[in-house]
Formats: sequence, C-alpha cells, structure tokens
Amino acid sequence: MDEKKVPAHIAIIMDGNGRWAKQRGLPRTAGHKQGAQTIRTIAIACNQRGVKALTVYAFSTENWKRPYDEVDYLCKLPRFFFRRYMDELMENNIQVRFLGEIERFPDDTRNVILTAAEKTKNNTGLILSLAVNYGGRREITLAAQRYAEDVMAQRADLQIDEAAFGTYMMTKDLPDVDLMIRTSGELRLSNFLLWQNAYSEFIFTPVAWPDFNEEELDRAITEYTERERRYGGLK
Repeated sequence: MDEKKVPAHIAIIMDGNGRWAKQRGLPRTAGHKQGAQTIRTIAIACNQRGVKALTVYAFSTENWKRPYDEVDYLCKLPRFFFRRYMDELMENNIQVRFLGEIERFPDDTRNVILTAAEKTKNNTGLILSLAVNYGGRREITLAAQRYAEDVMAQRADLQIDEAAFGTYMMTKDLPDVDLMIRTSGELRLSNFLLWQNAYSEFIFTPVAWPDFNEEELDRAITEYTERERRYGGLK
C-alpha cells in the first residue's frame, strides 16, 4: 500500500455492537466487548499502514440516555481494554489520547484512561484517540468559551481565522480528518468531530463494528485513495 496515499487521520463511528450481539442471542454488552477487541485490531493495522492518527467514537454525550446496565458496562470498558492490550499498544509504539469530558466517569475508569495516556505519551507511532463523553457541538461550544475568555483577558485578538480557532479544539495538534468511516449501515454523523470532518471523505459500510477487520479497513482506504479531493475547487 502506497503510504503517500494513505489517509493521515481516520475517524470511525463504531456502530452496531448491540445489534451484532442481538443477532447472536447475546447481551448487548457482549457486542461492546467484541467491539473493544476490534479497536485493538484496527489500531495496530492502521499503525502498520502508516496512518498517523485514528480517532474512535467510544462514548458520546448522548449515550448517558441508554439503560443503566449498558452505561455502567461502557464506563468499565476502558479498564478491560487497557489492562488487556496495553502491552501490545506499547510494543507497537502507539500513543493513546482521549477527547471529551472524562470527569463524569467513575474515578477508576478516569484513572485508567489518564494512566494509559501518560504511559504512552512518548510513543511516536499511531495516535489513538478515544472520544469518551464527547459531542461535537459541545466541543465547539467549549472552544468558543475559551476563545471568548482569552479575548476578554486580552490574550487573543477579536479577529481570528479558522486555523487560530482550531487551536481551541480538543484535536488542536492533529490533522483534520481525511477519512470518516461509519459501520453498521447508518448514514449519520451523530455529532462526531463536526469541525474536523468539514472536508473528510465519508464511507458507510453495512458491516457491524465487531466484524470490521483489516480487510474492511483496506477496502475503505482503497476507496479513499480512488476519490478526488477538490476542497471546493476544480482539478
């Protein structure tokens, strides 16, 4: 695969965990557990293919509306993920980050996320960002609040361009998304990286996230490389 054509930043809405489990007569939590294993598979595959950043939608600000048992399991899932896969992430030189307001999570969940970020901060391979308690509108709102505070404190000028405002976003030192993938057949952005997805290429696949594998990733990347990105202009 030509690394020059590989997207620098891939974002994924990992949809279909619950439906995958239901089709197999399993509880929804089984789908989320299998989905966590898929994150490990796809992160390592992206790293091997020269992708610089992978951002996955792990828990949205709207997910708190789900049944208590499912929310409770989702809150505990980072502990399962990092305890099981931290050694592999380190071996593959993968750096872990998070987007979102993790303060709402239980202390032990928050601590394991922060510990993973700290332990991998010097890794120079793929940047794996977990969007947890994240919402795109909320991110832009918080960025606007911080910018307004800086203007009032005379730390920033009232005249600002997009690049400067982008420094207030949670992804301030990451490139904009090149390829956004949503699994399981839904055709929505669902409040995910609204600012960063402004000119990304979208691919929607019917494959549920637990079944998304390296072959599906390569298929998506190949489709991406065959598209012509014009950014509003002409070629």
